Amino acid sequence: MSFSQRLQEIRSGFERPFWVANITEIFERLSYYAVFAVLARYLHEALRFPSDQAASLSGFFGASVWVMAVFGGAVADHIGFRRALSLAYFILTCSYFLVGSIAAPWLAPIRNLMPLGVMAVIILFLPALGVALVKPSVVGTTARASKENVRSIGYSIYYTLVNIGSFLGPFLAGWIHSRMRVDNVFRLAAASVFLMFLVVLVFFREPKRTAVEQAPSLSQVGRNFLTVLGNWRFVLFLVIFSGYWIVFWQQYLILPIYVHDFVDPTANTEMILIADPIIVITLTVAVNAITRRVPTFRAVILGTLITSIGWLALAFHPHVWTAVAALMIVALGEITQSPRYYEYISRLAPPGQQGTYMGFAFLPIGIGSLVGGWFGGTLLHHFGEVTHQPRGMWLAVTGLGVTTTLALWIYDKTISPADKI
Repeated sequence: MSFSQRLQEIRSGFERPFWVANITEIFERLSYYAVFAVLARYLHEALRFPSDQAASLSGFFGASVWVMAVFGGAVADHIGFRRALSLAYFILTCSYFLVGSIAAPWLAPIRNLMPLGVMAVIILFLPALGVALVKPSVVGTTARASKENVRSIGYSIYYTLVNIGSFLGPFLAGWIHSRMRVDNVFRLAAASVFLMFLVVLVFFREPKRTAVEQAPSLSQVGRNFLTVLGNWRFVLFLVIFSGYWIVFWQQYLILPIYVHDFVDPTANTEMILIADPIIVITLTVAVNAITRRVPTFRAVILGTLITSIGWLALAFHPHVWTAVAALMIVALGEITQSPRYYEYISRLAPPGQQGTYMGFAFLPIGIGSLVGGWFGGTLLHHFGEVTHQPRGMWLAVTGLGVTTTLALWIYDKTISPADKI
Protein backbone atom coordinates (compact mmCIF):
# COMPACT_ATOMS: atom_id res chain seq x y z
CA MET A 1 0.00 0.00 0.00
CA SER A 2 1.41 3.39 -1.01
CA PHE A 3 1.73 6.32 1.36
CA SER A 4 -1.09 8.21 -0.38
CA GLN A 5 -3.36 5.17 -0.09
CA ARG A 6 -2.53 4.78 3.58
CA LEU A 7 -3.20 8.46 4.17
CA GLN A 8 -6.56 8.17 2.43
CA GLU A 9 -7.35 5.11 4.56
CA ILE A 10 -6.67 7.14 7.69
CA ARG A 11 -8.76 10.06 6.45
CA SER A 12 -11.75 7.84 5.73
CA GLY A 13 -11.25 5.51 8.68
CA PHE A 14 -12.35 7.89 11.43
CA GLU A 15 -15.77 9.40 11.94
CA ARG A 16 -16.22 12.97 13.20
CA PRO A 17 -16.87 11.96 16.85
CA PHE A 18 -13.36 10.46 16.95
CA TRP A 19 -11.70 13.77 16.14
CA VAL A 20 -13.99 15.85 18.34
CA ALA A 21 -13.51 13.59 21.38
CA ASN A 22 -9.73 13.33 21.00
CA ILE A 23 -9.26 17.06 20.45
CA THR A 24 -11.22 17.76 23.63
CA GLU A 25 -8.90 15.30 25.41
CA ILE A 26 -5.95 17.62 24.69
CA PHE A 27 -7.65 20.42 26.59
CA GLU A 28 -8.83 18.13 29.40
CA ARG A 29 -5.26 16.90 29.97
CA LEU A 30 -3.95 20.46 29.62
CA SER A 31 -6.28 21.57 32.40
CA TYR A 32 -5.56 18.59 34.65
CA TYR A 33 -1.77 18.85 34.46
CA ALA A 34 -1.80 22.65 34.71
CA VAL A 35 -3.67 22.28 38.00
CA PHE A 36 -1.51 19.38 39.20
CA ALA A 37 1.69 21.30 38.36
CA VAL A 38 0.84 24.21 40.69
CA LEU A 39 -1.36 22.47 43.26
CA ALA A 40 1.23 21.55 45.90
CA ARG A 41 2.75 25.04 45.96
CA TYR A 42 -0.69 26.66 45.84
CA LEU A 43 -1.79 24.70 48.90
CA HIS A 44 1.51 25.37 50.70
CA GLU A 45 2.09 29.02 49.83
CA ALA A 46 -1.33 30.52 49.11
CA LEU A 47 -3.46 28.50 51.55
CA ARG A 48 -0.71 28.08 54.18
CA PHE A 49 -0.97 24.32 54.58
CA PRO A 50 2.20 22.76 56.05
CA SER A 51 4.36 21.08 53.41
CA ASP A 52 3.41 17.57 54.50
CA GLN A 53 -0.32 18.36 54.37
CA ALA A 54 0.05 20.09 50.99
CA ALA A 55 1.71 16.97 49.56
CA SER A 56 -0.94 14.69 51.08
CA LEU A 57 -3.80 16.78 49.69
CA SER A 58 -2.15 16.83 46.26
CA GLY A 59 -1.83 13.06 46.41
CA PHE A 60 -5.51 12.78 47.30
CA PHE A 61 -6.38 14.93 44.28
CA GLY A 62 -4.48 12.62 41.93
CA ALA A 63 -5.69 9.41 43.56
CA SER A 64 -9.38 10.28 43.46
CA VAL A 65 -9.22 10.78 39.69
CA TRP A 66 -7.84 7.30 39.01
CA VAL A 67 -9.99 5.46 41.54
CA MET A 68 -13.25 7.05 40.36
CA ALA A 69 -12.40 6.13 36.77
CA VAL A 70 -13.15 2.49 37.72
CA PHE A 71 -16.83 3.40 37.91
CA GLY A 72 -16.88 6.18 35.32
CA GLY A 73 -16.93 3.74 32.42
CA ALA A 74 -20.18 2.14 33.54
CA VAL A 75 -21.85 5.54 33.95
CA ALA A 76 -20.60 6.79 30.57
CA ASP A 77 -21.86 3.66 28.81
CA HIS A 78 -25.23 3.96 30.52
CA ILE A 79 -25.96 7.62 29.73
CA GLY A 80 -24.09 7.82 26.41
CA PHE A 81 -20.78 9.43 25.55
CA ARG A 82 -22.24 12.77 24.47
CA ARG A 83 -24.08 13.29 27.74
CA ALA A 84 -21.11 11.96 29.71
CA LEU A 85 -18.64 14.34 28.05
CA SER A 86 -20.99 17.32 28.39
CA LEU A 87 -21.57 16.56 32.07
CA ALA A 88 -17.88 15.91 32.66
CA TYR A 89 -16.70 19.20 31.18
CA PHE A 90 -19.37 21.13 33.07
CA ILE A 91 -18.31 19.49 36.34
CA LEU A 92 -14.63 20.20 35.59
CA THR A 93 -15.36 23.85 34.78
CA CYS A 94 -17.02 24.39 38.15
CA SER A 95 -14.51 22.23 40.03
CA TYR A 96 -11.32 23.89 38.79
CA PHE A 97 -12.83 27.32 39.41
CA LEU A 98 -13.67 26.27 42.97
CA VAL A 99 -10.17 24.88 43.59
CA GLY A 100 -8.70 28.25 42.67
CA SER A 101 -11.27 30.06 44.81
CA ILE A 102 -10.79 28.24 48.12
CA ALA A 103 -9.38 31.41 49.69
CA ALA A 104 -11.77 33.77 47.89
CA PRO A 105 -13.88 36.14 50.03
CA TRP A 106 -17.14 34.83 48.57
CA LEU A 107 -16.39 31.38 50.04
CA ALA A 108 -15.73 32.79 53.53
CA PRO A 109 -19.13 31.66 54.91
CA ILE A 110 -18.35 28.07 53.93
CA ARG A 111 -14.81 28.29 55.35
CA ASN A 112 -16.29 29.40 58.64
CA LEU A 113 -18.47 26.29 58.82
CA MET A 114 -15.68 23.69 58.63
CA PRO A 115 -11.91 23.26 58.96
CA LEU A 116 -10.00 24.43 55.89
CA GLY A 117 -8.55 20.94 55.39
CA VAL A 118 -12.02 19.36 55.19
CA MET A 119 -13.16 22.00 52.73
CA ALA A 120 -10.06 21.42 50.59
CA VAL A 121 -10.64 17.64 50.52
CA ILE A 122 -14.24 18.09 49.38
CA ILE A 123 -13.36 20.54 46.63
CA LEU A 124 -10.30 18.57 45.45
CA PHE A 125 -12.48 15.49 45.05
CA LEU A 126 -14.89 17.22 42.66
CA PRO A 127 -12.64 17.16 39.55
CA ALA A 128 -12.45 13.36 39.83
CA LEU A 129 -16.17 13.16 39.06
CA GLY A 130 -15.50 14.85 35.73
CA VAL A 131 -12.25 13.14 34.72
CA ALA A 132 -13.77 9.74 35.55
CA LEU A 133 -16.32 10.31 32.78
CA VAL A 134 -13.94 11.80 30.20
CA LYS A 135 -11.44 8.95 29.91
CA PRO A 136 -13.86 6.07 29.20
CA SER A 137 -15.90 8.30 26.89
CA VAL A 138 -12.91 9.29 24.75
CA VAL A 139 -11.46 5.77 24.66
CA GLY A 140 -14.91 4.32 23.93
CA THR A 141 -15.48 6.84 21.14
CA THR A 142 -12.08 5.96 19.68
CA ALA A 143 -13.19 2.32 19.51
CA ARG A 144 -16.65 2.99 18.08
CA ALA A 145 -15.82 5.81 15.66
CA SER A 146 -12.82 4.20 13.94
CA LYS A 147 -12.80 1.39 11.41
CA GLU A 148 -11.08 -1.86 12.28
CA ASN A 149 -8.17 -1.33 9.85
CA VAL A 150 -7.13 1.98 11.47
CA ARG A 151 -8.18 1.38 15.08
CA SER A 152 -4.62 0.79 16.31
CA ILE A 153 -3.63 4.09 14.71
CA GLY A 154 -6.58 5.67 16.48
CA TYR A 155 -5.25 4.62 19.88
CA SER A 156 -1.79 5.90 18.93
CA ILE A 157 -3.35 9.26 18.06
CA TYR A 158 -5.18 9.25 21.40
CA TYR A 159 -1.97 8.52 23.34
CA THR A 160 -0.06 11.22 21.45
CA LEU A 161 -2.72 13.87 22.07
CA VAL A 162 -2.84 12.97 25.77
CA ASN A 163 0.89 13.63 26.04
CA ILE A 164 0.60 16.88 24.10
CA GLY A 165 -1.93 18.01 26.68
CA SER A 166 0.32 16.89 29.55
CA PHE A 167 3.09 19.03 28.04
CA LEU A 168 0.98 22.12 27.38
CA GLY A 169 -0.55 22.10 30.88
CA PRO A 170 2.63 22.69 32.94
CA PHE A 171 4.03 24.93 30.18
CA LEU A 172 1.08 27.32 30.26
CA ALA A 173 0.87 27.08 34.06
CA GLY A 174 4.51 28.14 34.27
CA TRP A 175 3.98 31.01 31.85
CA ILE A 176 0.96 32.28 33.78
CA HIS A 177 2.44 31.74 37.26
CA SER A 178 5.57 33.72 36.32
CA ARG A 179 3.48 36.72 35.28
CA MET A 180 0.29 36.59 37.37
CA ARG A 181 -1.20 35.20 40.53
CA VAL A 182 -1.39 31.42 40.74
CA ASP A 183 -5.19 31.63 40.95
CA ASN A 184 -5.20 32.41 37.23
CA VAL A 185 -3.87 28.93 36.44
CA PHE A 186 -7.10 27.47 37.80
CA ARG A 187 -9.11 29.98 35.78
CA LEU A 188 -7.21 28.88 32.67
CA ALA A 189 -8.09 25.26 33.46
CA ALA A 190 -11.75 26.14 33.99
CA ALA A 191 -11.90 28.16 30.77
CA SER A 192 -10.23 25.36 28.82
CA VAL A 193 -12.72 22.68 29.83
CA PHE A 194 -15.66 25.09 29.49
CA LEU A 195 -14.65 25.62 25.88
CA MET A 196 -14.70 21.84 25.44
CA PHE A 197 -18.16 21.74 27.01
CA LEU A 198 -19.35 24.01 24.20
CA VAL A 199 -17.46 22.03 21.56
CA VAL A 200 -19.14 18.79 22.63
CA LEU A 201 -22.60 20.37 22.63
CA VAL A 202 -22.13 21.80 19.12
CA PHE A 203 -20.00 19.25 17.27
CA PHE A 204 -20.12 15.86 19.00
CA ARG A 205 -22.62 13.23 17.90
CA GLU A 206 -23.11 9.94 19.73
CA PRO A 207 -21.13 7.20 17.94
CA LYS A 208 -23.10 4.11 17.00
CA ARG A 209 -22.97 1.18 19.39
CA THR A 210 -22.24 -2.17 17.77
CA ALA A 211 -24.91 -4.87 17.89
CA VAL A 212 -22.87 -7.10 20.20
CA GLU A 213 -21.68 -4.35 22.52
CA GLN A 214 -23.19 -4.38 25.99
CA ALA A 215 -22.83 -1.63 28.56
CA PRO A 216 -21.74 -2.86 32.01
CA SER A 217 -23.89 -1.84 34.94
CA LEU A 218 -22.54 -0.48 38.20
CA SER A 219 -23.44 -3.80 39.83
CA GLN A 220 -21.41 -5.58 37.15
CA VAL A 221 -18.47 -3.31 37.93
CA GLY A 222 -18.82 -4.36 41.56
CA ARG A 223 -18.83 -8.04 40.62
CA ASN A 224 -15.81 -7.45 38.40
CA PHE A 225 -14.01 -5.91 41.36
CA LEU A 226 -14.69 -9.02 43.44
CA THR A 227 -13.49 -11.16 40.54
CA VAL A 228 -10.21 -9.29 40.48
CA LEU A 229 -9.78 -9.62 44.24
CA GLY A 230 -10.14 -13.38 43.85
CA ASN A 231 -6.90 -13.57 41.85
CA TRP A 232 -4.31 -13.15 44.60
CA ARG A 233 -1.41 -13.13 42.13
CA PHE A 234 -2.90 -10.16 40.31
CA VAL A 235 -3.74 -8.29 43.52
CA LEU A 236 -0.23 -8.87 44.87
CA PHE A 237 1.27 -7.57 41.65
CA LEU A 238 -0.89 -4.41 41.78
CA VAL A 239 0.12 -3.79 45.39
CA ILE A 240 3.82 -4.21 44.61
CA PHE A 241 3.67 -2.09 41.47
CA SER A 242 1.97 0.73 43.38
CA GLY A 243 5.47 1.40 44.70
CA TYR A 244 6.50 2.50 41.22
CA TRP A 245 3.82 5.18 41.15
CA ILE A 246 4.65 6.37 44.65
CA VAL A 247 8.12 7.10 43.31
CA PHE A 248 6.91 8.53 39.99
CA TRP A 249 4.34 10.98 41.38
CA GLN A 250 6.89 12.76 43.57
CA GLN A 251 7.57 15.01 40.57
CA TYR A 252 4.20 16.65 41.21
CA LEU A 253 3.83 16.05 44.95
CA ILE A 254 7.09 17.29 46.45
CA LEU A 255 9.50 18.35 43.69
CA PRO A 256 7.92 21.82 43.17
CA ILE A 257 8.06 22.60 46.90
CA TYR A 258 11.57 21.13 47.19
CA VAL A 259 12.96 23.21 44.31
CA HIS A 260 11.29 26.41 45.52
CA ASP A 261 12.20 26.01 49.21
CA PHE A 262 15.62 24.35 49.06
CA VAL A 263 17.16 24.92 45.62
CA ASP A 264 16.07 28.16 43.91
CA PRO A 265 13.07 30.23 45.07
CA THR A 266 12.97 32.00 41.70
CA ALA A 267 12.83 28.80 39.64
CA ASN A 268 9.80 28.22 37.42
CA THR A 269 8.83 24.85 38.84
CA GLU A 270 6.01 24.34 36.36
CA MET A 271 8.40 24.64 33.39
CA ILE A 272 10.67 22.04 34.99
CA LEU A 273 7.81 19.55 34.87
CA ILE A 274 7.56 19.64 31.07
CA ALA A 275 10.77 17.56 30.86
CA ASP A 276 8.80 14.35 31.41
CA PRO A 277 6.19 14.74 28.64
CA ILE A 278 8.84 15.96 26.18
CA ILE A 279 10.76 12.71 26.62
CA VAL A 280 7.57 10.65 26.41
CA ILE A 281 6.46 12.37 23.19
CA THR A 282 9.84 12.19 21.45
CA LEU A 283 11.33 8.88 22.58
CA THR A 284 8.47 6.42 23.21
CA VAL A 285 8.69 4.80 19.78
CA ALA A 286 12.49 4.58 19.89
CA VAL A 287 12.62 3.10 23.40
CA ASN A 288 9.91 0.57 22.56
CA ALA A 289 11.88 -0.48 19.49
CA ILE A 290 15.08 -0.88 21.50
CA THR A 291 13.41 -2.92 24.28
CA ARG A 292 11.04 -4.98 22.12
CA ARG A 293 13.15 -8.14 22.60
CA VAL A 294 13.26 -7.74 26.38
CA PRO A 295 10.78 -10.13 28.06
CA THR A 296 7.65 -8.33 29.19
CA PHE A 297 8.05 -8.55 32.95
CA ARG A 298 11.77 -7.80 32.81
CA ALA A 299 10.96 -4.61 30.93
CA VAL A 300 8.60 -3.64 33.78
CA ILE A 301 11.38 -4.30 36.29
CA LEU A 302 13.92 -2.38 34.21
CA GLY A 303 11.61 0.62 33.85
CA THR A 304 10.97 0.67 37.59
CA LEU A 305 14.71 0.66 38.31
CA ILE A 306 15.44 3.45 35.80
CA THR A 307 12.74 5.70 37.24
CA SER A 308 13.98 5.03 40.78
CA ILE A 309 17.64 5.91 40.19
CA GLY A 310 16.69 9.04 38.27
CA TRP A 311 16.06 10.88 41.54
CA LEU A 312 19.69 10.36 42.61
CA ALA A 313 20.65 13.32 40.40
CA LEU A 314 18.93 15.64 42.88
CA ALA A 315 20.35 13.81 45.89
CA PHE A 316 23.92 14.26 44.73
CA HIS A 317 23.71 17.75 43.20
CA PRO A 318 20.61 19.83 44.02
CA HIS A 319 20.11 22.25 41.15
CA VAL A 320 17.44 23.25 38.67
CA TRP A 321 19.21 21.49 35.80
CA THR A 322 19.59 18.28 37.80
CA ALA A 323 15.85 18.40 38.52
CA VAL A 324 15.30 18.49 34.75
CA ALA A 325 17.81 15.66 34.27
CA ALA A 326 16.09 13.60 36.97
CA LEU A 327 12.72 13.99 35.28
CA MET A 328 14.19 12.96 31.94
CA ILE A 329 15.51 9.75 33.49
CA VAL A 330 12.20 9.18 35.29
CA ALA A 331 10.43 9.52 31.93
CA LEU A 332 12.77 6.98 30.31
CA GLY A 333 11.75 4.51 32.97
CA GLU A 334 8.10 5.35 32.40
CA ILE A 335 8.17 4.65 28.66
CA THR A 336 10.23 1.50 29.24
CA GLN A 337 7.67 -0.10 31.52
CA SER A 338 4.30 1.44 30.62
CA PRO A 339 3.37 -0.41 27.39
CA ARG A 340 4.81 -3.66 28.72
CA TYR A 341 2.90 -3.28 31.99
CA TYR A 342 -0.44 -3.33 30.16
CA GLU A 343 0.77 -6.17 27.97
CA TYR A 344 1.63 -8.21 31.07
CA ILE A 345 -1.75 -7.60 32.66
CA SER A 346 -3.56 -8.66 29.50
CA ARG A 347 -1.63 -11.96 29.64
CA LEU A 348 -2.14 -12.46 33.35
CA ALA A 349 -5.92 -12.19 33.03
CA PRO A 350 -7.86 -15.50 32.75
CA PRO A 351 -9.51 -16.20 29.37
CA GLY A 352 -12.54 -14.01 28.79
CA GLN A 353 -11.65 -11.59 31.61
CA GLN A 354 -9.09 -9.38 29.85
CA GLY A 355 -11.46 -6.41 29.75
CA THR A 356 -12.16 -6.65 33.47
CA TYR A 357 -8.50 -6.86 34.37
CA MET A 358 -7.46 -4.02 32.07
CA GLY A 359 -10.14 -1.88 33.68
CA PHE A 360 -8.40 -2.21 37.03
CA ALA A 361 -4.86 -1.83 35.68
CA PHE A 362 -4.71 1.85 36.62
CA LEU A 363 -5.53 1.29 40.30
CA PRO A 364 -1.80 1.29 41.25
CA ILE A 365 -1.62 4.79 39.73
CA GLY A 366 -4.28 6.00 42.16
CA ILE A 367 -2.84 4.09 45.11
CA GLY A 368 0.59 5.50 44.28
CA SER A 369 -0.74 9.05 44.28
CA LEU A 370 -2.62 8.64 47.56
CA VAL A 371 0.19 6.89 49.45
CA GLY A 372 2.77 8.99 47.61
CA GLY A 373 1.23 12.18 48.96
CA TRP A 374 1.56 10.96 52.53
CA PHE A 375 5.01 9.49 51.88
CA GLY A 376 6.36 12.58 50.13
CA GLY A 377 4.85 14.93 52.70
CA THR A 378 6.47 12.94 55.51
CA LEU A 379 9.83 13.18 53.74
CA LEU A 380 9.43 16.92 53.21
CA HIS A 381 8.71 17.48 56.87
CA HIS A 382 11.40 15.16 58.21
CA PHE A 383 14.31 16.00 55.93
CA GLY A 384 13.37 19.60 55.19
CA GLU A 385 12.10 20.87 58.54
CA VAL A 386 13.42 18.48 61.21
CA THR A 387 16.87 17.29 60.16
CA HIS A 388 17.47 20.11 57.63
CA GLN A 389 19.03 17.66 55.18
CA PRO A 390 16.65 17.98 52.21
CA ARG A 391 18.82 15.84 49.92
CA GLY A 392 17.91 12.86 52.06
CA MET A 393 14.33 12.80 50.80
CA TRP A 394 15.53 11.76 47.32
CA LEU A 395 17.65 8.97 48.76
CA ALA A 396 14.50 7.72 50.53
CA VAL A 397 12.46 7.96 47.30
CA THR A 398 15.16 6.05 45.43
CA GLY A 399 15.31 3.50 48.22
CA LEU A 400 11.60 2.83 47.91
CA GLY A 401 11.96 2.46 44.15
CA VAL A 402 14.84 0.02 44.44
CA THR A 403 12.86 -1.96 47.03
CA THR A 404 9.92 -2.08 44.61
CA THR A 405 12.30 -3.28 41.87
CA LEU A 406 13.58 -6.04 44.14
CA ALA A 407 10.03 -7.04 45.11
CA LEU A 408 9.05 -7.25 41.43
CA TRP A 409 12.11 -9.43 40.71
CA ILE A 410 11.21 -11.79 43.57
CA TYR A 411 7.60 -11.90 42.34
CA ASP A 412 8.84 -12.75 38.86
CA LYS A 413 11.05 -15.57 40.09
CA THR A 414 8.73 -17.12 42.65
CA ILE A 415 5.07 -16.27 41.92
CA SER A 416 4.49 -14.98 38.41
CA PRO A 417 3.58 -17.92 36.11
CA ALA A 418 6.33 -18.47 33.57
CA ASP A 419 3.90 -18.78 30.68
CA LYS A 420 2.45 -15.36 31.46
CA ILE A 421 5.74 -13.52 30.92
